[in-house]
Amino acid sequence: MTDAPVSLPLVFDEPRRRKPPRHLADLSPDERHDAVVGLGEPAYRGRQLSTHYFSRLVDDPAQMTDLPAAARGRLVEGLLPTLLTPLRTMEADRGTTRKTLWRLFDGALVESVLMRYPGRVTMCVSSQAGCGMACPFCATGQAGLQRNMSAAEIVEQVLAGSRALQRGEVPGGTGRVSNVVFMGMGEPLANYKAVMTAVRRLTDRPPDGLGMSARGVTVSTVGLVPRMHQLADENIPVTLALSLHAPDDELRDELVPVNTRWKVAETVDAAWQYAARTRRRVSIEYAMMRGINDQAWRADLLGDLLRSYGDWGWVHVNLIPLNPTPGSRWTASDPADETEFVRRLEAKGVPTTVRDTRGQEIDGACGQLAAAPT
Repeated sequence: MTDAPVSLPLVFDEPRRRKPPRHLADLSPDERHDAVVGLGEPAYRGRQLSTHYFSRLVDDPAQMTDLPAAARGRLVEGLLPTLLTPLRTMEADRGTTRKTLWRLFDGALVESVLMRYPGRVTMCVSSQAGCGMACPFCATGQAGLQRNMSAAEIVEQVLAGSRALQRGEVPGGTGRVSNVVFMGMGEPLANYKAVMTAVRRLTDRPPDGLGMSARGVTVSTVGLVPRMHQLADENIPVTLALSLHAPDDELRDELVPVNTRWKVAETVDAAWQYAARTRRRVSIEYAMMRGINDQAWRADLLGDLLRSYGDWGWVHVNLIPLNPTPGSRWTASDPADETEFVRRLEAKGVPTTVRDTRGQEIDGACGQLAAAPT
């Protein structure tokens, strides 16, 4: 049914490459104070820079008028270097969905997607350039891993979206990003340290951070079980999304190669433990693929597996109509099969929704991000 299993490089630590330049968003408030002192300025300049970056969303040094002109260039160069250069922005849904292709300092390419809905704005951010998880139905996974991103490179995607909203570049008036989903390029928990630093910068109170609610942040994973347990110990109430895609090991070994290391039962158990520890409902992500994982019996198997942990509302299933990628033999499920899959899960008492796919026509939907330069 599928190609031979892929040999999977499990990347937990950053590959040995030249690191991005130091940035304010990489540093804690105390570290920022030390950094500005190291640049020959008083420590309080760190808070001034933080106010400009996180609270005022300033990216033009000329607007930082409370900083002495003589020191401004040195501070900006030392703590606010350019991390992401936009190469292309594509729009869909009358401009309310925007996919941006970014070039990083070393030439690596990543993509982020802004999605405006009534009452909220969600940023889908990348955490790695490429991905090492090798899921065969995902364009990003097929590209392989180039490198981990720094915390500041992750944060800057959100700040760029916030600036676009502030400047009225997105239809619907000015606004701020309310939700961030780590569902762009990469496996977030394989870049654990940078991702958690980024989450803290997004949720720290201004001007130390962007001031978002942790409940508006979703961190996805294909099932790196040790990191899932570690995330539960962070005491940050983000939403955990587990990309499961199959309820049985035989199929999941092929669809999600990391399953050859941590099987379905162990992975789902780690998700349940996260929910029990944090009291935050876990989202089970399930890409619906025609004739592959959308059989009614698999819906029953998934429902029984999730209900075996009780019915206290610990889980929600998010079905994702598979988005096409160039040359792929994987296709979306027949609507009738999708409907029956939902019915079977709900019959077992498992809350289930079908994701509202955004940005498919600009290759900005789930599984489509490939950061093609042209």
